[in-house]
Amino acid sequence: MRTALVLGTGLIGTSAALALAQRGVTVHLADRDPEQARTAAALGAGTDEAPDGPVDLAIVAAPPAHVATALADAMRRGLARGYLDVASVKGGPRRELEALGLDLSAYIGTHPMAGREKSGPLAATGDLFEGRPWVLTPTAETDTEVLNLALELVSHCHAVPVVMDADAHDRAVALVSHMPHLVSSMVAARLEHAEEAAVRLCGGGIRDVTRIAGSDPRMWIDILSANPGPVADLLTEVAADLEGTVQALRALQSADEDKRREGAAGVEKVLRRGNAGQVRVPGKHGSAPRVYEVVAVLIDDQPGQLARIFADAGRAGVNVEDVRIEHATGRQAGLVQLLVEPKAAAVLTAALRERGWAIRQ
Repeated sequence: MRTALVLGTGLIGTSAALALAQRGVTVHLADRDPEQARTAAALGAGTDEAPDGPVDLAIVAAPPAHVATALADAMRRGLARGYLDVASVKGGPRRELEALGLDLSAYIGTHPMAGREKSGPLAATGDLFEGRPWVLTPTAETDTEVLNLALELVSHCHAVPVVMDADAHDRAVALVSHMPHLVSSMVAARLEHAEEAAVRLCGGGIRDVTRIAGSDPRMWIDILSANPGPVADLLTEVAADLEGTVQALRALQSADEDKRREGAAGVEKVLRRGNAGQVRVPGKHGSAPRVYEVVAVLIDDQPGQLARIFADAGRAGVNVEDVRIEHATGRQAGLVQLLVEPKAAAVLTAALRERGWAIRQ
């Protein structure tokens, strides 16, 4: 791949353009908003000048509702040898293209499983996709050259290619992305009119659950409008679990001891099902999840503190597998939770104490 055309210079399009440009590909940028394309060009993602002729690969980075229209226009104009989109829904756009009677041998649907709460070219980074799954949905009619161009794009972005059927992909992202986003938003909505005293008690748990609720609603309306059926099916199942849990909690309020036992059993059942599902979430490097020991360290909110603690862990010969930070309310301090192999926890605790760190249980 020597040349590429990115149609749509938001977060995903600009990030892909940056990755390609950094690897020597000549990237042309276009957007319905010319100012956005100029911004992406100024960031080093390519040039906002039109290509002289067909490029090797056209990347359509438009919302799902507009993907088919943008792809059809690009294909009819002969802008590239190969075409792909990066929308988060795959089945619908392909069916729209088929209905238009286009030759789809030069097209492949793709979806990089990466993103941020922020949008637009200024939020883009060339390493956004690094280590992330990038779904490819080829069909029997997909030209081998086009598949190879898509794989080359994934390689340039240092992502991990995953081949799936388009409709299976849409059901999968409904489960792992679209439905969780709505549930996160529903939980966050409970905070909108909550008393300030309650909000001040927010800790790591509520932050984890509501983090993705900060995304742009307009973008998510586009996404959910393109995949409503699978998401609605999953929310129906969640609603049934919620109703059962509500009944179990009401039973816990009963004066009848048998009903209280039934209520406790109902709550325990949903919690244990949650345990069983949570352990299936892939762990580090996509491997099966592992159980780590937590070494909690109190640190001041000062420059260099994290660098020091990681350096001290390294001197102790301990690899930090993961890290979490919980900020102390009303204090310029935080609790850093270092996740390490169980056999390394005592070694790290002793080494950090020796170097003056305040360890918390």
